[in-house]
Amino acid sequence: MKPRPPAMREKRRYILVRILPYGVTPDQKDVYLSIIEAATSLWGDVAVGLAQPAVVFCDGGYAVVRCRRGTEKDIATALATVTAIADERVALRTVATSGTIRALRRRIRPIRPLPETGEVTIGGDCFAVYRYPRQKVDLVEKGIMHQKSLFFTETDLEER
Repeated sequence: MKPRPPAMREKRRYILVRILPYGVTPDQKDVYLSIIEAATSLWGDVAVGLAQPAVVFCDGGYAVVRCRRGTEKDIATALATVTAIADERVALRTVATSGTIRALRRRIRPIRPLPETGEVTIGGDCFAVYRYPRQKVDLVEKGIMHQKSLFFTETDLEER
C-alpha cells in the first residue's frame, strides 16, 4: 500500500476594506454576517462555501477579509454591495488585496478628524461636523434613532 502524500495547505488572499463613514465601529461578527449575506445573494451558497470568507481583523475603520485564492475578486465585488452592518448604514471599500496580513497592515492609514469639528443646523436638524484631510466634511445627524449622514466636499461648501 502506497503512503499518502501530505496534504498541501490552501493558499489564502486577504482583502483590506475601509469602513465608511468614519467613526462607525461595527462588531467583527456583524461585519462577517453582512459580508456573507451580500456574497450569498450575489453568488449563491455553493460559491460562498468554496470561497470561505472570514473577517480576521476589524478595527480603526478597517477590516481584513480572508478568502481562498482565486475567489478574491468575487468577494471584493460582494463587499461593494454591502450597505448596512447591524442596522447601521455603511459602505465597504476595497483598499488592497494581498497574500499576507502584514502587507495589508502597512497600507492602513488612520484617519483622524481635524480639530475643526462642531455643530451646524440645516433645515431644523442638528448635525455634528467632522472635517478630514483631503477636503472631506461629514455631517452626522445628532440623535438616537434613524441617524442619517450627509457627506460634503470642500467644493460643495464653496457653492453655498
